[in-house]
Amino acid sequence: MTKILTGGVGKVEVTRAVDALGLDGVEAVESSDMDAAMQLRAGQADYYLGTCHTGAGASLGVLVGLMGNAACHTFGRSVPTEDDVDALLADGKKVFGFAMDQIDTVAPMLARAIAARA
Repeated sequence: MTKILTGGVGKVEVTRAVDALGLDGVEAVESSDMDAAMQLRAGQADYYLGTCHTGAGASLGVLVGLMGNAACHTFGRSVPTEDDVDALLADGKKVFGFAMDQIDTVAPMLARAIAARA
């Protein structure tokens, strides 16, 4: 089972968006950023999707500090392509930040790509 933690101001909406896909072997769970960092570091979770109003700062602040830049990527207000997401996952990124108004596009794209790698 792949566990995706969701955090930030849109964590409920991200969890709903991921759950609505009905992806086998993928579980979305709401979390705080601090708890998410601890679970990711302990191997109790696999990915984190964080949201804030701009997608560029508060969505990942704690995670960048505790996990390091190498594990994190923020899309800010941009919408990535599937190729962008695949490349980031292949590069080992596990923590993603994006803007609240991109949830309906970015969260499903990330969840599908994560499920395809599981």
